[in-house]
Amino acid sequence: MNIFYQSIERGAYRYNSDTFALYGFIKKSDREISGSIADIGSGSGILGILIAKDNPKIELDSFEVQLQLCKLTKKNAQINNIKISCYSGDFLETDKTNKYDYIISNPPFYSSATTQSNWEILQKSRYNDNLPIDLFFKKVFKSLKDRGRFIFCYRADLAQIVFSQLENNNLRAERVRFLYPSENKPASLIMIEARKNSKSSTIIELPLYSKSDEMMEVYRLVPSHSILADISDLDE
Repeated sequence: MNIFYQSIERGAYRYNSDTFALYGFIKKSDREISGSIADIGSGSGILGILIAKDNPKIELDSFEVQLQLCKLTKKNAQINNIKISCYSGDFLETDKTNKYDYIISNPPFYSSATTQSNWEILQKSRYNDNLPIDLFFKKVFKSLKDRGRFIFCYRADLAQIVFSQLENNNLRAERVRFLYPSENKPASLIMIEARKNSKSSTIIELPLYSKSDEMMEVYRLVPSHSILADISDLDE
């Protein structure tokens, strides 16, 4: 059983189904993940922790701009017996010189033009002006080893911008999958596995539906129990 603390604070960040869908997308590749991994915008740390549980030999770093959530990532890694280094600060401004084999991310991708939450933690976790896509992908390219992989999700209706920015930064989308709320609604999420300096063709995988048997199987693979807590009361 995976145990994850979440913040009890009003308007605070909660992990959601997007994270589980992205985890399932990563797991579906059937590729053994090894080497070094950076989880960008780790939030509660769940994505990186699940990957580390499946691949215990990896070296896991996480980057979280909000100190409260970095603390939450560390706590969740500790109680799940995962070794992690969590860096609190803006990934775009980090001076770490590490090059990673993998970068994974469920980044803030809601448009800053929409009505935003008044709660600071939620606002920074959701809206893309806190991590502009052009600057984000440029930093990802610099932070990956040659032929390293970038696996992430984004809003499906911004797919054109996503593909354009990947190409601008020599990141080729090798696997793509769309998540749909139901069969009669447009896609809500796009999941992409891109590779640095790749010339491979792009595989568009079959659609994934939020309430499909496949998605339910992902939830069964990662049984978890959430504990609501005041972040300020958590030990470092």
